[in-house]
Amino acid sequence: MWIRNAWYIAGWASEVSSDHLLARTFLGEPVIMYRAENGSVAALEDRCCHRHAPLSKGRLEGDAVRCMYHGLKFDPSGQCIEIPGETNVPANYRVRGYPLTEKQNLLWIWMGDTDLADPSDIVDWPYLDDEAWRFTEGYLHYQASYLLGIDNFLDFSHLPYVHEHTIGTDAFAQNRPATERTDYGMHIRNIATNDPPSAHFKKFGGFRGLVDRWNIYNFHTRGNLLLMDSGAAPVGEGGHEGERKNACEFRHLSAMTPETETTSHYHFGHARNFGLDVDGLDQGVHDTIVNAFEEDRDIIDAQQRIISGGGTAPMLPIAADAALLHIRREIDNIVAKEQQLRTAAE
Repeated sequence: MWIRNAWYIAGWASEVSSDHLLARTFLGEPVIMYRAENGSVAALEDRCCHRHAPLSKGRLEGDAVRCMYHGLKFDPSGQCIEIPGETNVPANYRVRGYPLTEKQNLLWIWMGDTDLADPSDIVDWPYLDDEAWRFTEGYLHYQASYLLGIDNFLDFSHLPYVHEHTIGTDAFAQNRPATERTDYGMHIRNIATNDPPSAHFKKFGGFRGLVDRWNIYNFHTRGNLLLMDSGAAPVGEGGHEGERKNACEFRHLSAMTPETETTSHYHFGHARNFGLDVDGLDQGVHDTIVNAFEEDRDIIDAQQRIISGGGTAPMLPIAADAALLHIRREIDNIVAKEQQLRTAAE
């Protein structure tokens, strides 16, 4: 179960080049991605229309992909342009081409109705290409449903338990974040005042006393995308509403792209606006964030194993689940509407 008419993150732009094919599965469909000679990006179904051999075992020839089973050759749109030994290529000899676009160092793919794919709908996150901010690219593969991943995005109550030694503090478990439903999904504000800094902020912000801390983010239901403003400042300086001159600030992007019903792609970028010339700080920040996200993955993959093992016991909600339960219902509604439209068109 997933929303098809949405822009999903397919990878980092750095992962795709003109000298190899990158194979991934999105929403249960195998796809190859590559970069044409003019720098543009293309995505095709990873299945030759002849004998269904995977094109990911083929080779790039200029802007085209040749299947290395019987030699059929496809252009970036998916149209077959050559069949060895034959002079004519029937028009219906093609594979599906997917809208794929590059923006702010990310690749975005559209898996639904091509006529609805409008690149202007892709969200803007300037911290990934702004010289005033430095970010590192991240990717993890989950052996779990994307739904469990976005549950985790929308849940602050796990922070002091899953992330006891990295980014969690007790205050974030006791707080009830302010939530606002929006046309794109949900806006969430979690503010902790007079809070001991987490290990993350102690290390990179140099805080020794109490801080005012914030996580303010927007969750976009289409694309399973989280965009976060997070930081900490010394108590009494106004926190997120102050000048932030002594604050330690980050801007974060996380996205869960479904691979199959029980596996997912997790892409994340963590940007900062301090210490841009400090040797080793990029790696230090990245390692800390990856350690925290590995903690998430460990518990979520284990959760999926329990769910996949069967049983009929329901999940019992608590008050902290309000945001994630709303988004689950929203996904259900969008998926149902898409299915109705597909059925009506058949």
